[in-house]
Amino acid sequence: MNIHEYQAKALLRSYGIPVSDGRIVLKAEEAKTAAGEMDGPLWVVKSQIHAGGRGKGKFVEAEAGEKGGVRLAKSVEEAAEFARQMLGRTLVTIQTGPAGKQVNRVYIEEGTDIERELYLALLIDRQTSRVSIVASTEGGMDIEEVAHSTPEKIVSFSVDPAAGFQDYHGRRVAFSLGLKGAQIKQCVGIVRNLYRLFIDKDMDMLEINPLVVTTEGGLKLLDAKMGFDGNAIYRHPDIAALRDETEEDPKELAASKFDLNYIALDGEIGCMVNGAGLAMATMDIIKLYGAEPANFLDVGGGATKEKVTEAFKIITSDPNVKGILVNIFGGIMRCDIIAEGVIAAVKEVGLEVPLVVRLEGTNVELGKKIINESGLNVIAADDLSDAAQKIVKAVKG
Repeated sequence: MNIHEYQAKALLRSYGIPVSDGRIVLKAEEAKTAAGEMDGPLWVVKSQIHAGGRGKGKFVEAEAGEKGGVRLAKSVEEAAEFARQMLGRTLVTIQTGPAGKQVNRVYIEEGTDIERELYLALLIDRQTSRVSIVASTEGGMDIEEVAHSTPEKIVSFSVDPAAGFQDYHGRRVAFSLGLKGAQIKQCVGIVRNLYRLFIDKDMDMLEINPLVVTTEGGLKLLDAKMGFDGNAIYRHPDIAALRDETEEDPKELAASKFDLNYIALDGEIGCMVNGAGLAMATMDIIKLYGAEPANFLDVGGGATKEKVTEAFKIITSDPNVKGILVNIFGGIMRCDIIAEGVIAAVKEVGLEVPLVVRLEGTNVELGKKIINESGLNVIAADDLSDAAQKIVKAVKG
């Protein structure tokens, strides 16, 4: 689960980490009052969407003179005008894709005099099962570009969970960033509190870009991205309350409410499979035979008829889907339950695209009998390869 920048900064502030004063604006008419509550002479107006690259992003049908989703204002009136131009508009960035995201919130914060921009992040290292700290002197840039062009400017190390964070971890970050004097002590405190926040809230990503050295010599976090482990959200009702469903894919949101593992993709063949490994194999074999999967969908081992029905409805709600492949290996999941769910879904939402069904395992004969006697126009398949070839052929004509 991701949250907005202004929500992330509120969490940072609660852990004693230095961030700029700011106000969230939901309506254009509130912007002038919000900006007026902060001292100038500079205000930063930031579009709030779950995507990076906002500063270099472009609004759909931008007005003359508009530049990006992050702008500097030199007066309260200009800050209010920038907020008006952003709210309700679609912002396209390198991370949103061409469809972009609608800006429903704007964050106005006080400006900062910057001397240097740095990069700092805490991430889960899947190979070592530890928290890794990543730092670079190249703040303000995409870390992927830094890793590609100047990897020597990135320092990365992990923290032993048995010992936890120690001050020498913070000093290592400070020295790698070229900090001096009081900045080193401040850096140690910031990294310590970031680590504590990361562990306390079950995060899987905390990125600060940029971490800045101000002209006064102190450190401040100017931007923050946070991602949380979805499997641990139940332990953090305060974090769950920050969820912005308008930022999520409607199909993925609907799937989450029925405990379905669904991820939307860009292809034309919808997939309904039980088991993550089998789902990946199904996607791979669809690509092998010349087509692209429209989704990853694992209905799980304990799916009910109702859950299967909802899964089928989610697949058919995607206008890009030109064919559907149901691939079920019945172990815990029974083939007859899948068959009943598919039939119920088709009767409810209709079937306007080719449907290939491959069933194997528990109650497979009963499942096939239910489908054969349903009167549906279903293409039967004997194995995974056969199923993939048949659905690709049906879609490609």
